[in-house]
Amino acid sequence: MKISIFGLGYVGTVSAGCLAGDGHEVVGVDPVQTKVDLINAGKSPIVEAGLGQLVEAGVKEGRLRATCDQNEAIRDTDLSFVCVGTPSQLNGNLDSSSVKRVCELIGDALREKQTRHTVVIRSTILPGTMRNVVIPALEKHSGKRAGVDFGICNNPEFLREGSAINDYQAPPKTVIGEVDSQSGDVLASLYEKLSAPLIRTSIETAEMVKYVDNCWHALKIGFANEIGNFCDAFDVNAESVMDIFCQDKKLNISPAYLKPGFAFGGSCLPKDLRALSYQAKMYDLQLPILNSVLPSNEMQIARGVRLVIESGNPRVGILGFSFKAGTDDLRESPVIEVIERLLGKGYDLRIYDKNVNLAALVGANRDFILNRIPHISRLMVPSVEDVLTHAQTVVIGNHDPEFSQVQSKLREDQRLVDFVRITRTGSLHANRQLSFA
Repeated sequence: MKISIFGLGYVGTVSAGCLAGDGHEVVGVDPVQTKVDLINAGKSPIVEAGLGQLVEAGVKEGRLRATCDQNEAIRDTDLSFVCVGTPSQLNGNLDSSSVKRVCELIGDALREKQTRHTVVIRSTILPGTMRNVVIPALEKHSGKRAGVDFGICNNPEFLREGSAINDYQAPPKTVIGEVDSQSGDVLASLYEKLSAPLIRTSIETAEMVKYVDNCWHALKIGFANEIGNFCDAFDVNAESVMDIFCQDKKLNISPAYLKPGFAFGGSCLPKDLRALSYQAKMYDLQLPILNSVLPSNEMQIARGVRLVIESGNPRVGILGFSFKAGTDDLRESPVIEVIERLLGKGYDLRIYDKNVNLAALVGANRDFILNRIPHISRLMVPSVEDVLTHAQTVVIGNHDPEFSQVQSKLREDQRLVDFVRITRTGSLHANRQLSFA
């Protein structure tokens, strides 16, 4: 394939070298003449293990060159990668001005091109940038329509400095956000030889994935450092602790718990976080990440209450109020907190959970609920249908499969607040629904 790469910085040069190494004809584009001259001399403008050899071989074999002329690059290629920088502004927001400017230049060049060209944004951009910045700039300056007259995709990179060549050749995943399937097909053909999952999705999802990855990596580093600091204070071997932690691939290093939904509760997580945070204070340890977990959880509960209030209905039904589906444990259930707050505001509630039988509750579990809501038995009804008959707003509180079809049973005058996304509509107001989507 004939490919142009706009921006010969870290991502652009690595991509250019690797694509040329794969046998494609690559033209690098950059306004800085020094970078262009270095590439044309067979030298990499950045330091990265193995990249110099790739650039040198690509130039020597005639598969890689560079220019400052964007019109020439668009004319001579079929696909363009945009790899320009998106630094932070002083207020922390992303500066996407370079992406916009490059798209304007590409658009100007596309105006004169008769054949279909595909534009791929590889720069890290916030969700909405493709729709609100990239596509409007390309369409305005080309006079053409995205996904019809020219192709458009988002293709985030997952390259780490120091191991970028290996990351390119053996990625954990390849993500293509596409407006139309033809654009996605063109880009996917570049990666058909890679033995990694190829994920084709919406452009908004592709934009967001890179941020999730990087924030998660930052969180992991910060979490490990805070655990290390705590262990040091108690003369515990932090390396051994984390080595054991990482051996659990079922719950710890896995997709477990990484599902958007409602707040956590139960007899373990809240109390153990409190205990660790309290001990840290006794030793004057600053653990801002760990100390933020419970307040974050509280905000999720408050958001749930707010969604119910915003539905504007006084009669509310709760489906599932144990802290987890398939259990009768009510201890620190976030849904119990929601019920208590709504009662305090005067809402008329009916609640249902097939696993909760007050007569069978014993010990701390029974004490917890009777101390929080002594008259809870008067709110409980024996079936989902009883809740639906009463409620104007229906709340799904846990992931019991029994509730997966509730949405189809709603009357026209009812609203659904899905705390756990069991209905998975993916839209805040779809089908009269208020959700955490």
